[in-house]
Amino acid sequence: MAATAKRKLARENKELENQLNLFTDAPPDQDEGGTESSDDDVIFENLAGMDDDSSSEEESLPSGLSDLSDNDDIGDIITLKDDSDSEDDGSIGDDEDGDDENNGVSDEEVEDEPNTVKDSKKAERKGKLAAAAAGKKDKSEREENAKTEETKTMKKREWKEREQNRKKREKELNMLNEKKKALEEERKISESKEGGQGGPSGGTSSEKPADEYEYDSSDEEDIRNTVGNVPMEWYRGFDHIGYNVRGEKIIKPPTRDELDEFLSKVDNPDYWRTVFDKKNGEDIVLTDDDLDVIQRIQRGRYPEPSVEAYPDYIDFFTYEKMIHPLTRRPEHKRSFIPSMSDKAKVSRYLIAMKRGLMKPSWEQDEGKKGDEIGVFYDIWSSDANAPVTKRPMSHIAAPKVKWPGHAQSYRPPPEYLLSEEEKVIAKAKEEYSGRPRFIPEKYDSLRVVPFYKKYFNDRFNRCLDLYLCPRKKKLRNQLEAEDLLPKLPKPKDLQPFPTTLALLYAGHTSYVRSISVDPSGQWLASGSDDKTVRFWEVATGRCLQIVEVDGPVECVAWSPNPIISLVVFSVGEKIHVFNPKLGDKLIVSGTDQLLEDYKKPEEVKTSPLVEWEASEGDSFEQGFRLTLKHFKPVRQISWHGKGDYFAVVIPTGQRSSVMIHQLSKRRSQNPFRKSKGLVQCTAFHPTRPFFFVATQRHVRIYNLIKQEMTKKLLTNAKWVSSIAVHPGGDNVIIGTYDCKLSWFDLDLSVSPYKTLRHHKQAIRSVAYHKRYPLFASASDDGHVIICHGQVYNDLLQNPLIVPVKVLKGHAITNGLGVLCCEFHPSQPWIFSSAADGMIRLFT
Repeated sequence: MAATAKRKLARENKELENQLNLFTDAPPDQDEGGTESSDDDVIFENLAGMDDDSSSEEESLPSGLSDLSDNDDIGDIITLKDDSDSEDDGSIGDDEDGDDENNGVSDEEVEDEPNTVKDSKKAERKGKLAAAAAGKKDKSEREENAKTEETKTMKKREWKEREQNRKKREKELNMLNEKKKALEEERKISESKEGGQGGPSGGTSSEKPADEYEYDSSDEEDIRNTVGNVPMEWYRGFDHIGYNVRGEKIIKPPTRDELDEFLSKVDNPDYWRTVFDKKNGEDIVLTDDDLDVIQRIQRGRYPEPSVEAYPDYIDFFTYEKMIHPLTRRPEHKRSFIPSMSDKAKVSRYLIAMKRGLMKPSWEQDEGKKGDEIGVFYDIWSSDANAPVTKRPMSHIAAPKVKWPGHAQSYRPPPEYLLSEEEKVIAKAKEEYSGRPRFIPEKYDSLRVVPFYKKYFNDRFNRCLDLYLCPRKKKLRNQLEAEDLLPKLPKPKDLQPFPTTLALLYAGHTSYVRSISVDPSGQWLASGSDDKTVRFWEVATGRCLQIVEVDGPVECVAWSPNPIISLVVFSVGEKIHVFNPKLGDKLIVSGTDQLLEDYKKPEEVKTSPLVEWEASEGDSFEQGFRLTLKHFKPVRQISWHGKGDYFAVVIPTGQRSSVMIHQLSKRRSQNPFRKSKGLVQCTAFHPTRPFFFVATQRHVRIYNLIKQEMTKKLLTNAKWVSSIAVHPGGDNVIIGTYDCKLSWFDLDLSVSPYKTLRHHKQAIRSVAYHKRYPLFASASDDGHVIICHGQVYNDLLQNPLIVPVKVLKGHAITNGLGVLCCEFHPSQPWIFSSAADGMIRLFT
């Protein structure tokens, strides 16, 4: 039996070795021409070397084709090689043989011929070879364009097929190796058994012990790439993706484009379960067990099916009475000592029953029976005999008399004693109010202290107060100051907002009443009482241009249209339209061309209160383009969002206190026929055809299309100073001279949603940021307060208003502080100008 088993194992080993040799040591295929390399091997080798340098490609090319260009495809090179081999074997050799046969000259005779004849024959042969090579080259060039697309696709498919076959062979080889190892182990076991039975002393095997570290049965993933916890993005520009255990580079696989992904998606049936391993650079096909684990995790279950989430509950302690106790621990002391809490509870029940507040069960049953029969009342009984059915009033103690202090001492400290003048004033106040006032006096000893004359009167009045004045217990709420304050987020969570002084723009010598930033945020314009308008570079604080005018500048406004380079500023009764010539030259020239293209119509529909004049000569070279003359001084200018209209405020103009000018048609109009009060400022809605007009105490909102008033806001203020509209258009903030800032929600009410009283002096200017949820207010106290104002799209959620920063630095001059503030159009920065002649940038 042992011999037959041994022969059977030897036969199976031999069969396995033969199968292994088919994959490992199999000889290469034999071609017809005698070469040992097949076409498939050549293609595979060429494809494997596609990513090598051009030098290696030239070395791998067959002889005779090294002069081809690097752009030739591998498939074309292989076909050319096959054609050249066949033609060399057949056509050219046949021609040569034919020539020899026709001439009838043997090789020995050719050798005896003179050298000139040999040279001529060699030249003829070379010419024929050259003509044949030229024909083949022309033929290959003609076929090249037709085969380019086909060879590319074939090349990719062949490479994929080779890769799949290689992986399949490796898998089969591994399976065969495992079978071989299993058979060897069985053979060793059988031999050891036979040696133990047949040997005289039982026999001991002389084989080496098995290595316990040869096979690893752990479930950890195969860590071939030893780069550790390093992002694979760092290897993006390299030809490798890491290093193995031996320190060798792990080369990246060939990159696949979208076409390759699509082909693999169509051809590969396991594409849906294939996952790409970025660390090792290979595709991993998930097994059925892996998919089962993933599906269990997606369903919210345990990855291992053997784990039971809800095992059966074993009730160790049952309600049934047991003969033997579970433990022999002695009972606790509290189990046989009367409970004090129960004693207090019973005493409360007894008191309640004595007072009639609580009835025992039998009395309750009798009461129910009496209700069924009928209840009768004794109307002749006195109140003294009435049963106590209510809880008696608790005692309310009388208010205690204030204890005497140091002033009531007969020898008070000297700081409590009054001088003669103060005594006269105190007696006069006592006579005026009618209330006696205690005047502290100093005595040497207690015996010298006189009797208090009004002692009995005070005692009698106190008795009257205790008897006549009603007293009631005042329940005080146990509240802390933190509970009364609203819970607001921390300023750190609301960043970014301006916090520090970044730049100082110095140059003006008087009040800087107005500043304006261009739409790009690169330039800043400022107007001052020193009769100059200055243009600054925001990033460096450098003054680029100074424009001198006839009087103090009240307001400066930069056009909000980014394709127009215009600044409008008011000087007394005049408004100048100025081109600063800063920024893009195309925009500067386009602005001048737009103004020059204006043609005066035959009928001009404009207000006679305003005169339009075009600038010429030196003023035009300086930058002045248009001048608008009004009948009274202009205080404020506000632009429309498109940059064609702008409104001006003339406080003393009565019914013509608001004028709207159109720049493209050079016409002016007075929108109101009657005076609405003393107009302070105006503003356009950013998206809708609404116009805001702020008077002393109200803000009126007009619809420019319907030409009617739609809403009137009640500011609850004495004097409005400035107004700003939120970029969304649904919220408005108003600054007043009585130190209040009011936030209005137009969809909510005409009254202020919230009023802030952070400033101690009059508020001169308010502003919204166009991009960030920020708004600011500038005051005569020299401070600029930045607030976070978040407006939500949900109409049910109120805006979040939180003050986050107080910016200081401006000096108060002649009672005036910060006169104007404006945000940067794109950054969370703010500019402020003050009466000290300085402009500050906070970032």
